[in-house]
Order: sequence, then C-alpha cells, then structure tokens
Amino acid sequence: MSDVFEVAAQPRSDTGKGASRRLRRTGMVPGIVYGGNAEPTMIAVRHNELERQLDYEAFYSSLLDLKLGDETTKVVLKDLQRHPAKPFLLHVDFLRVSSDEKLRLTIPIHFVNEQGCPGLKMGGTISHNITEIEVSCLPADLPEYLSVDMAEMNLGDVIHVSELKLPTGVELTHSLDPETPLVMIYAPQAESTGDEDEDASGSESTSG
Repeated sequence: MSDVFEVAAQPRSDTGKGASRRLRRTGMVPGIVYGGNAEPTMIAVRHNELERQLDYEAFYSSLLDLKLGDETTKVVLKDLQRHPAKPFLLHVDFLRVSSDEKLRLTIPIHFVNEQGCPGLKMGGTISHNITEIEVSCLPADLPEYLSVDMAEMNLGDVIHVSELKLPTGVELTHSLDPETPLVMIYAPQAESTGDEDEDASGSESTSG
C-alpha cells in the first residue's frame, strides 16, 4: 500500500436529524466508528478534509488511521452517504479492524495494457462489465486494487471473474458467478457501403 491516510475526528454526543443538520452547518460531517469488539463511537470529521481525501481512489480500499483525541485506530471506510442533489457529504461510517480478523471490502479493478491490446488496434470496442469486486482478507493482506492484464486480448476475447489473479491471502467473497465477464472486446460492426445503397435503390421498381 503506497498511501497512508489519516482521518482527524472528534467525538460528538448529540444525535438525531436536528443535531446532524446543526453539525453540518459548521462544516462537519457526522459519522460513526464501530466494530473491533468495542462500542460504537459517534464522531465528526471536517467536510473539506474528508472530501479532499475522497478524491484518491486508494482511500476507499486502504487501512486508514483514525485519530480521535490521543488515540489512533486502524479503520476502513465502510459506508458514505452523499446528498442526492448537492455536493455535500451527509454521513460517514468507519469500521475498526483487527489484525487477526478478516475484512470484506470492495476493491477497484485496474485494466492494464488496454490501449495496446490487439483487439483495440483492430477496431474492437472494449466493454468493462465489472470495475470493482468484493474480497475477503486479513488487514495486512488488503490490496489497494486488483489488476487485469489486457495485453493479449483479441477481438471476441473475454476475461472472466475466475481468471482474476489474487494476491496471497486474498479471496473473492463468491458473490459473483465465476464465469461472469470482467471485460470483453467486441468486433466492429459491419457498415453498409455506398455501392450497396445504390444497388438497393436501383433495384426499386419505377412506374411509367
């Protein structure tokens, strides 16, 4: 893991929709941290800092350092609620992690060597069917992303979920059929030529 993210949080005691609205007006996002054989803790984080960190793809699939007072806890981002119409974060959930307990987390898929694959050079169209997938692993084995190498893909080729190369200690949660396509390359559709159009019009019957 190349990035280390630190989330500065502060405790909060007021709960309910009214309290959350008041908190958001001060530029904070209400949240909660739970799990790890400890009681859930209500927290708040600064909206602008959290929004900046969310610009990094790795933030969603990395171990995070949650600083609450003098304590730092390893967590992962578990849920994020956004306003449906405005660029506002409404609520954030963090899950505490234990070194000896497996995580279930959604990981992005990176498609490498895509632009140089033979199928694309021959005019094919690439279709990404799945761009993220849930895995299970210990925190120490958590990958930032999974890679799919498209260097040898030709027209009509398909790479399935079963062909994903997983790092040591990482398993799929089996929520998907192993034969589900991850990515495929469609052959270009044949286009009608001008001569064919003229032949078709010339074959029409005329009156008189």
